[in-house]
Amino acid sequence: MNNMFINIKKYNKIVFFTGAGMSAESGVPTYRGSGGIWHNYNWEEFACQDAFDRDSLKVLDFHELRRKSVLGCQPHDGHKFISKLQNSHDKVIVVTQNIDEMHQRAGTDNVIELHGSLWRLRCDNCGIKIENIGESFANRKCKCGNYLRPDITWFGDMLNSQIIQQASDVIQKCDLFISIGTSGIVWPAAGFPNEAKGNGAYCIEINPERTDLSSLYDEVIHCKASEIGKYLIY
Repeated sequence: MNNMFINIKKYNKIVFFTGAGMSAESGVPTYRGSGGIWHNYNWEEFACQDAFDRDSLKVLDFHELRRKSVLGCQPHDGHKFISKLQNSHDKVIVVTQNIDEMHQRAGTDNVIELHGSLWRLRCDNCGIKIENIGESFANRKCKCGNYLRPDITWFGDMLNSQIIQQASDVIQKCDLFISIGTSGIVWPAAGFPNEAKGNGAYCIEINPERTDLSSLYDEVIHCKASEIGKYLIY
């Protein structure tokens, strides 16, 4: 329903759970939808550990193209709304499936990245992680000599269990759970709405269309991610 305003400032602990639909309006390519990355590229060549082991430079070149593409995009009004809310409310956390850091570029802190970040590299030999925002990687090799790999979840990767637990902990403690731009059908993210609802949180879904999980939510708002400020007030 889109005919009512929801005052969200009365809630003590707010979690925004965001997916690809949150970034798509900024121009960030989705993965499997219309115009998605994997319609144009074979993930087996560019987005799995085997591909990286076969040809690290080819995979890193591809991810530099992705970084350049994302840097050409800008946060929209929905990203900015969350950032402004966080400035006036000290218990707002974002749990995102996105790797583009668009939330952070809008000024949002306290972001839990389920699938990592396009702007971070790691060495699986040393365990170090390097933050680097730019079209090109500042370094492609670790001091130990190994190639650094993007610190994101590729096909076939296991999600970081500590990050998943961190997300689960904050979701279980929130009293308002707002899902934006995600179908939420992929586990473990698919279980987050139930975790929130099971612990008494009021749950809102924001998406242009219904999803398979819409029936779980207390309120369903059909709108674009950039339009959330029309319905959520504080």
